[in-house]
Amino acid sequence: MKLNVTTKIFIGLVLGVIVGLFFTSAPDAAKTYIKPFGDLFLNLIKMIIVPLVLSSLVVGAASTGDVKKLGRIGVKTLTYYLLTTAFAVTLGLILGNILNPGLGMNLPAGAKPDVSKVPSIIETLLNIVPSNPIKAMVDVNMLQIIVFALFLGIAITLIGDKGKPVLNFFESLAEVSYKIVALIMSYAPIGVFGLIVPVVAANGPAVLLPLLKVIITVYIGVALHAVLVYSSLVYIFAKMNPLKFFKGASPAMVVAFTTSSSSGTLPVTMESVEKNLGVPKTISSFVLPLGATINMDGTALYQGVCALFIAQVFGIHLTLAQQMVIILTATLASIGTAGVPGAGLIMLTMVLQSVGLPLEGIALIAGIDRVLDMARTCINVTGDMAGSVVVAASEGELQKPGVKTVSA
Repeated sequence: MKLNVTTKIFIGLVLGVIVGLFFTSAPDAAKTYIKPFGDLFLNLIKMIIVPLVLSSLVVGAASTGDVKKLGRIGVKTLTYYLLTTAFAVTLGLILGNILNPGLGMNLPAGAKPDVSKVPSIIETLLNIVPSNPIKAMVDVNMLQIIVFALFLGIAITLIGDKGKPVLNFFESLAEVSYKIVALIMSYAPIGVFGLIVPVVAANGPAVLLPLLKVIITVYIGVALHAVLVYSSLVYIFAKMNPLKFFKGASPAMVVAFTTSSSSGTLPVTMESVEKNLGVPKTISSFVLPLGATINMDGTALYQGVCALFIAQVFGIHLTLAQQMVIILTATLASIGTAGVPGAGLIMLTMVLQSVGLPLEGIALIAGIDRVLDMARTCINVTGDMAGSVVVAASEGELQKPGVKTVSA
């Protein structure tokens, strides 16, 4: 019996967990001999991110043929992302108040986190416009690449026939990128295995037990968010069975879980929604790259839980007003959170500062951040895919799952 890629990836994940448990006594060996297979997978994905995002967004913006339609899709996408993110951080705070993950725990004396300077909201907004598009591509600055690509696509639409040669180039580049993604996906099961083994080996049961309550709270939160929000949205707006949605989204969800990178998972995300969920390229090529950069539901939920956890560890009571500030800050911070492993931990400092919580609390979170990062990235990517389905349905362009979509 021939197994599909999704099944192979899942088998790789399960085998990786089992093998990782055997390596808990020798995590360095797992890092030395097995991690390189995962690193190769990440490098292959990183190799294609910039040409894929640039070409697909240019084509997505230009293929609408109507700037008003592009604006309409943009407004729908941004509204969806901001509302679901606000709901996610609210859910995180509710769970934090109910489960109280920080009660009974003490911060290690003298623990000081090593965090980078957090950019302000104004800096984030100003920095989305690249002064040098080539440098933005070299640095893989996703927000700047997206803005440049949108300007290119809109300009191609506005000048009409004269822009056709440029559009044809990017359409060819996009198709070549999709083929490279297909080749990379054939290696995905081995890559997922190589990524998960060292994580399990380094964060075995003994290490996770002291902070198990935080991990359980975050994982319950992302599961509830997926069931309550995404299931409802795809059912209400797209009349899609939630089980079919999650089945179609599963390849990207597994890759997101193991790589902890929304941007790195993007090629798989695009392939999943187009082949399995019936989202046309004209929608996916706009909604998904944007979502990989600014839609961070899982990160926002994690920030809500962790803010309450740190407050409880230090014995600080957060008022309702302060928790409202956390909702607003976490929602805005998600826009500036890079879709790469560990970025959420850095942006958590902004949330803590907004309500005067001690940054030293991040030292506790840092020890289990990778485990939390896997869950929040998985839900980030799932949210992107649900958004593409909802937007496509609202535009009357959603195909039935399993029906081959036509490229623009």
